Amino acid sequence: MQAQMVAAQETLAAKTYEGSAGGGVVKATIKGTGELLSVDLDPAVIDPDDPEMVGDLVVAAVNQAYRAMQADAEASIGGAGAGLDLGGMLG
Repeated sequence: MQAQMVAAQETLAAKTYEGSAGGGVVKATIKGTGELLSVDLDPAVIDPDDPEMVGDLVVAAVNQAYRAMQADAEASIGGAGAGLDLGGMLG
């Protein structure tokens, strides 16, 4: 059981996840470990009169990538622990 959990964690750590915002003008890529790898901006989104908008789009794209990673982790690691009876160990 523990070996399955470790294998699932290692598989997730090797994956990358992408999120986007603003119709794809901002893209963020993270590793399965949660490390931010890159943020790509379409130059058209950069408005010197509204720098906050770019920041908001970056945050939205990173959060979307993170949610994708979390969903994959829950599916993978949750599957590895399916059927496990933890009894009173959680509380």
